[in-house]
Amino acid sequence: MPDEPKPEEQKIVVDEDWKSQVEAEREQAQHGKEPAEKPAESAEQPAEQMPPPNLTFLTSSLYLQGTIALGMLPGPTSDKPEVDLLHARHVIDLLGMLREKTEGNRTENESKEIDAMLHELRMSFLSLQQKQADADAV
Repeated sequence: MPDEPKPEEQKIVVDEDWKSQVEAEREQAQHGKEPAEKPAESAEQPAEQMPPPNLTFLTSSLYLQGTIALGMLPGPTSDKPEVDLLHARHVIDLLGMLREKTEGNRTENESKEIDAMLHELRMSFLSLQQKQADADAV
């Protein structure tokens, strides 16, 4: 391939831009100035919108994990629901612990939501556990 330069002919390009930026920030810090705002990484790509970090989002995430573990929804890696009672029990225990640790610090709506999630997951867990016990008895 004649178009490719030979290894001894290849040039190494060093990005000197970061050095000048660090030097400018150092000078501003020495003079007690606030550093200038950094330019956006890429103006073409919009920032990804994330839900607000709150108790409702956290409990909903755990609830979703629980419904997947109980086979109520298909998992992210398969097209069909699969039951994993051990994982489901762990998620239910996590939600219960979170409910206990946040007692007195939740809004009325947050309390209702976490209680409803726990109730539904616990009832589904008990139903599946009973079905499994009945199947083992036969």
